[in-house]
Amino acid sequence: MYRNLSEFIARLEREGELQRVSVPVDPVYEIAEITDRMSKQPDGGKALLFEQTGTPFPVLTNMMGSDRRMAMALGVESLDELTRRLDDLLQQAVTPKNSLLDKLRMLPLLAEMSRWLPRTSSSRGECQQVVLQGEEASLDALPVLKCWPCDGGRFGTLPLVHTLDPETGIRNVGMYRLQLFDARTTGMHWHLHKTGARHYEGYRRAGRRMPVSVALGGDPAYTYAATAPMPDNMDEYLLAGFLRRRPVKLVKCITNDIYVPADCDFVIEGYVDPSEPKTVEGPFGDHTGFYSLTDEYPRFHVTAVTRRRDAVYPATLVGIPPQEDAYIAKATEKIFLAPIRLAVQPEVKELTMPVFGTAHNLAVVSIDRRYRGQAHKVAQGLWGAGQMMFNKYLVITGEDCDVHDPDRLAALLRRAEFPRDLIVSEGIYDVLDHATVTSGFGGKLAFDLTEIDPSAPAEAVRVPERFELTPGLVEVADGLAGKWGALLLFADDTVEQKPDLAAFLARNPCRGIRYAVLFDGHARTMRPDELLWLPPAQNRPPWKNRSQYRSPAGCGVPRRCAVRGCPEQAARNCGQPFAFSQCGDFAARGRSEGGRTLGGIWFG
Repeated sequence: MYRNLSEFIARLEREGELQRVSVPVDPVYEIAEITDRMSKQPDGGKALLFEQTGTPFPVLTNMMGSDRRMAMALGVESLDELTRRLDDLLQQAVTPKNSLLDKLRMLPLLAEMSRWLPRTSSSRGECQQVVLQGEEASLDALPVLKCWPCDGGRFGTLPLVHTLDPETGIRNVGMYRLQLFDARTTGMHWHLHKTGARHYEGYRRAGRRMPVSVALGGDPAYTYAATAPMPDNMDEYLLAGFLRRRPVKLVKCITNDIYVPADCDFVIEGYVDPSEPKTVEGPFGDHTGFYSLTDEYPRFHVTAVTRRRDAVYPATLVGIPPQEDAYIAKATEKIFLAPIRLAVQPEVKELTMPVFGTAHNLAVVSIDRRYRGQAHKVAQGLWGAGQMMFNKYLVITGEDCDVHDPDRLAALLRRAEFPRDLIVSEGIYDVLDHATVTSGFGGKLAFDLTEIDPSAPAEAVRVPERFELTPGLVEVADGLAGKWGALLLFADDTVEQKPDLAAFLARNPCRGIRYAVLFDGHARTMRPDELLWLPPAQNRPPWKNRSQYRSPAGCGVPRRCAVRGCPEQAARNCGQPFAFSQCGDFAARGRSEGGRTLGGIWFG
């Protein structure tokens, strides 16, 4: 693996995976704009190293933003290697050891596992070659990005936030964005489902100040490990050691007792005072492609900034997919498939989260189906497993279906019978999900396609040669009807009248249509893959009963109010989130990226 981030950058350049930007570039907007264009190139484009940022430090973006770079970051040729390696490891670990010889055969594995454990050092690390304390410990020198026009300020987007459980002292490393308030304070965006927030509550109950250290850079395996859905109280640096095949060397911070990787580029030390009132943080252009609105979070106070002499500032951009986070999610699919099989759902064969499904909002899983109703068991199990609890839409197929093949999925959905093949539930949502009425909680919907024969005859699709539009609709697209059994309907953005889907379907008899999706008119210019982004991000499945899925009125998604402006204005007027294109986002480059909202989904 890599001794530091600079070594990884050198490897990227040797492999033709790095583009240097030698002209002056502003961390406010310009770096994000260029990165957004690059991340949407075929196969994720290249990593970008901005050499002149108006600060002493270069900025690296999109470093893991392709399948190849993600594999390189984790030291393998293909992410499938990690799946096989973890499968073999778990198989050896759980196989019964009935004889002394069987137990002795475990010794090499135990010796290898011991090398994954993080090691502490009493000496200073490379991350402490330069030490700034007191008034010198200023964040103003860092090239912190402002990415989108309505962001509440500049944000650190790849921070490795180190906290300690106040009762056990067990370390957690999470990735929580940091909004820069001034030279010595930031926001600390850990929401209630995160381990950092649990630690915060423990310090608050104990009436103690909470030490926090934020690392940036180092071996990219650290950055991945901080994003990984590790079980609570399991050290992320154990996962990093497994990926690196060698231990993470840790050194003690200067102003608190937290240990951080010795080879990181920057370390920001400080504390959070739970007795201090929380402060307003946000808005922020998020991975959903929409702004998450302002909310109250703790304030992080800086006591020291340490760094390498040749430090590089790493950053990522989130927004309308595809972005770098999609490739990080792919790595998680591969690495955590084996633990899911072992501990949660042994019948699971493959799992994927499509790029335009905005991470966990949409997942497709294949299973070894052995009995009727097994898909219900899998759905409920996955909806209670780690970060899969945030999933909203889940497609479940038999093991003979390649979950990565759209043609196979289309053949199954084309033959589905609704509502028979729907699994309706409710549960936990990501706090960043703005589509639900109740923050952090809402409906979930699974498609049970395990009993469908994709080679069976499908009902012929018959739609009117010319659709008769009803009030509130401006366009109907039937290009996906033949393959997917889907109609796309687009609402009139210029009127407040809600489209009457029942009236439309009564006037336009259709056969072979399995479902219809209602979008706002802004979405008419979007490609099919871009349209896939909107339902997971902007729709919440209702959960009261399955009969709702027979009625267009049951979609349960209100039309968004027509207030225009930035999220602060929206929050004051109606609390509704805004798509990037609604506040003059220059990065949208003239495209209509989603309009006001997705109106709903009708199954028939």
